[in-house]
Amino acid sequence: MAAGEWWRHGVIYHIYPRSFSDSNGDGVGDLAGITARLDYLNDGTPSSLGVDAIWLSPFYPSPMKDFGYDVSDYTGVDALFGTLEDFDTLVTEAHARGIRVVVDLVPNHTSDRHPWFLESRSSRQSPKRDWYVWADSKPDGQPPNNWMSAFPRAGRAWTFDQRTGQWYLHSFLPEQADLNWWSPAVREAMDEVMRFWLDRGVDGFRVDVAHRMAKDPQLRDNPLVAMGDDDDPAGPWRARRVAEMQLELYDEDWPEVHQILRRFRRTLDGYDDRMAVGEVYLLDLRKLARYYGSGRDELHLAHNFVFLHQPWKPEAFRSVVDEYAALLLADAWPAQFLGNHDHSRVASRYDEGGNGLARARVGAMMVLTLRGTPFLYYGEELGMVDGEIPPDRVVDVDGRDPERTPMQWDASPDAGFSLPGDASARAAPWLPVAAGAERVNVVVERDDPTSMLSLYRHLIWYRKGSAALRWGGYRSLPEVPESLYAFVREAPEERLLVVLNFGDAPVRWPAGPGPGDAARVELSTDPARQPGPVALPDLVIAADEGVVLRLP
Repeated sequence: MAAGEWWRHGVIYHIYPRSFSDSNGDGVGDLAGITARLDYLNDGTPSSLGVDAIWLSPFYPSPMKDFGYDVSDYTGVDALFGTLEDFDTLVTEAHARGIRVVVDLVPNHTSDRHPWFLESRSSRQSPKRDWYVWADSKPDGQPPNNWMSAFPRAGRAWTFDQRTGQWYLHSFLPEQADLNWWSPAVREAMDEVMRFWLDRGVDGFRVDVAHRMAKDPQLRDNPLVAMGDDDDPAGPWRARRVAEMQLELYDEDWPEVHQILRRFRRTLDGYDDRMAVGEVYLLDLRKLARYYGSGRDELHLAHNFVFLHQPWKPEAFRSVVDEYAALLLADAWPAQFLGNHDHSRVASRYDEGGNGLARARVGAMMVLTLRGTPFLYYGEELGMVDGEIPPDRVVDVDGRDPERTPMQWDASPDAGFSLPGDASARAAPWLPVAAGAERVNVVVERDDPTSMLSLYRHLIWYRKGSAALRWGGYRSLPEVPESLYAFVREAPEERLLVVLNFGDAPVRWPAGPGPGDAARVELSTDPARQPGPVALPDLVIAADEGVVLRLP
């Protein structure tokens, strides 16, 4: 694999291991299943998807209350997914194909079954008592403060432990106890976890809820916002996390988090060519930009959830991209994405009357041509939609099952999720296959030049050969019709114009000052448009179409 800052120009593919490929027929995806599908991801030829790295959601031993994000052993592999040897094989085979491997690091909390927490919970005198956040009741017996779980169904972020007479903090489920990052021992222990995986050859980490690790040591209440009315039997006040209100919260984004991330960076910098991307779920671009540090000393990349949450309006996306570009230091690099395992799929989220797939094609072109590192969620390259989950099949506490349905490999009843073998001996997939899998799958789309998969392959492989797209500059063109988002990507000897039509009607490119008159169509989301020269004054962008044009 080529050395250097691969994470700046590579395309990273997010795999939810439970849902990607099942090698042993037990109905749950596993590491061996991922290894068996690596050639699909990149075999070195344009017939493969062509991604440069994979990011794996957690595969560690876990009671699976939050499907692996409740870790009970940071340095192992859950039997559901295989063994450490299976992981080593996956890394070896991925590297042989030029594919980097990024794994989830879950540093904010552990399972309540983790040995660290079991020891911490054993008594107030435990040597690991301060590894977690413990606090006394208020004088009236209530929890230490008003902090709430990120999962509405979990309610308060505190659970009372009868044995030791104190409350422990959990930002998510009660089975996910928050680590106390004010403890030097916790910082040292997580250093060891990182080195364990780095020594096994992983190329980086996706840091789960990076913004929550540090919290107010005084455990002060979050500000309350008036809601409802006095007739509300539950009372007129509610703790409310609304980004537009610019509230300063005490249970996230505490300044000490930057010290923790600088320590992470020092550990990573002890190895060659490794990286960290943060899940920084702050809907405030100014705060998000700070997670890069002040000169290559914190995260390499940070996911921009403000971008993900925009409505399907060109001005909305353009304003976020432009504002963020202005806020980042010159050397900081954006991470572009529209979907992951926690959010509705693009073809479903932006669907209005059946145009979800067309919009998903435009979204694919946007993510893969903007300045920054593209992150793609498995199945988006096929146009997968949210699955319909019957009530008796719902398993996730936060309603995220629809976007986690099995990868659709072929038109068989289980969509090819379980690899060949005795079909009668296979268990049903852990979640039902989404509707339409007989049409939306790898086998059907692989040789169809008009398919979503073909579009993704063309975009990714074109990007590999384009200096402008991989590392070039970005300049938006605001003076265009209101349904368009247009921008120029530039590098020495290469200028590309990207035009995305978010509207439901064709739009002619405006006459007047701009990038010039002559251009060449390189790529389009519309299979009917062929590459070739075009005069910009004659260019008409179809409804729900995106076009990449080469400028002189």
